[in-house]
Amino acid sequence: MKSARTAVAAALLAVAFGATAQQYPTKSPTLLVPFAPGPTDTVGRVIVQAMEKPFGRSFLVENRPSNGGILAPELVAKAAPDGYTILIHHIGMATTPALYRQLRYNPLTDFEYIGLINDVPMTLIARSNFPAANLKELLAYLKSNKDKVALAHAGIGAASHLCGMLFQSAIETELLTVPYKGTGPAMNDLLGGQTDLMCDQTTNTTGHIRGGKVKAYGITSARRAASLPDIPTMEEQGMKGFQVGIWHALYAPKGTPKPIIDRLSGALQEALRDETVKKRFADLGAETFPPERGTPDALRAHLKAEIDKWGPIIRKAGVYAD
Repeated sequence: MKSARTAVAAALLAVAFGATAQQYPTKSPTLLVPFAPGPTDTVGRVIVQAMEKPFGRSFLVENRPSNGGILAPELVAKAAPDGYTILIHHIGMATTPALYRQLRYNPLTDFEYIGLINDVPMTLIARSNFPAANLKELLAYLKSNKDKVALAHAGIGAASHLCGMLFQSAIETELLTVPYKGTGPAMNDLLGGQTDLMCDQTTNTTGHIRGGKVKAYGITSARRAASLPDIPTMEEQGMKGFQVGIWHALYAPKGTPKPIIDRLSGALQEALRDETVKKRFADLGAETFPPERGTPDALRAHLKAEIDKWGPIIRKAGVYAD
């Protein structure tokens, strides 16, 4: 009798989930962004604006900045699994497990995966009046003035922190690093001359580089970006293997019904086919993933591979956050 009641309850629950998924969304979903307005925020707003078309509803975008971007994932992991709270995050989902000793969520077990969005190279930039004219001069200057140069980043575990850490390792020179609560504040100080260097995503730097507001020394992609054809890659300037791609993806709380995940993933895939989206990302130096990578399975495999790749690098560098 008990097993029969359990089976009936399970069947009713499945019917309820099915009905909920068919009606979804009945209100605006909220996208949580782990950082202050900046590159990840830009990517999130572009992609959900395109995802609104098949849903017929607008998305709300909420910035929840914190050091390393760990607050927003924690909030999403604890949110109701109903499809109305989703997360955009970048490579930080793969690096935070190695950076934080007491992370209050597990990227591999506490989320449902929606799909990958794009891959964004980084640019090494400086305030506009920084003395070095090119990468060769910059490296020589840093060797002689390392104690006088401030390298900004958006917080422990942020893309700018990861890129800056790898840059210091590559040139075997430790610089004064200055953490900020988000890329926006860091960029503001760089533009104002209060800090010297930063390694940041093209989604945030392209406009400033084109406008001559910052100096650019190199891009971390395998080839030059169409949006910044005059900026050489780090590799072609002699820094072999210096490639850093900052990918973005969408997540939902663990337990979100599969039909809802399928709807979200389907809307994402449709957005990835949108020529306006692809052009917008290309203008920012980003490469849009093909629709077949905007799926739960593709994101699951990619995240696991990135955790396996970056974990040993971070632990070897001995970088940890509280």
